[in-house]
Amino acid sequence: MTNEFRVMTSGAFTAAHRRLLPELAQLTGLEIVTVTTSIGTGDISIPSRLQRGEIADLVICDDDTLQGFIAAGLVRAGSDRRLARSMIGLAVRAGAPAPDVGTAEALRATLLRARSIGYSASVSGRYVTGQLYRALGIQDEAMAKSRFIGSGQRVGTFIANGEVEIGFQQVSELLPVEGIAHITPLPEPLQLYSYYTAGIGTSAAQPAAAARVIEQLASRDTAAHIRATGLEPLAV
Repeated sequence: MTNEFRVMTSGAFTAAHRRLLPELAQLTGLEIVTVTTSIGTGDISIPSRLQRGEIADLVICDDDTLQGFIAAGLVRAGSDRRLARSMIGLAVRAGAPAPDVGTAEALRATLLRARSIGYSASVSGRYVTGQLYRALGIQDEAMAKSRFIGSGQRVGTFIANGEVEIGFQQVSELLPVEGIAHITPLPEPLQLYSYYTAGIGTSAAQPAAAARVIEQLASRDTAAHIRATGLEPLAV
């Protein structure tokens, strides 16, 4: 049997996962291999890897997507456990003025003024382009200057290098990116909270270790690490 423990995690939980790597290695006695950190599109994404039958001991992503994996037979039914809640935020390049996004009207005006807007392939991008723009009444204007950022790339990176002026992603995915500033959650009436859930892949080579890891990730012991990355742990 391999001495590896293979993890596929979406970007929103990546920072928490990396903080917890030493603890997980000690818990399992195995080498933790982070196979991918993208739920998006392309060959490196979690869906593509699972559909190819790659080994995935642990899969972490938004709950809706994980339930889809269970329905498709890619993650073991009954192994899923919610770990944390996430918020969508936006950011601008370091040195730029703080955007006014405190209310729906302020956010609407900010997006109409922006020259370009970045969004991701994950739950935040689907929400922004499918619901938020419509709720603000700016679907056509905003989509005309919006840029899809896929292949597991961070929206924040494109903000930092000036390729987009403003961008949306989960707060936990924006926080680790250097060169961006004013990372701000969407105003409460427009906020979308997402739950991030762990499950055991049906291709798992270390299912018993995966079960122990899920219990640990859902415990109070890891809550502070998860909170430090911009997520809200569900353990209390």
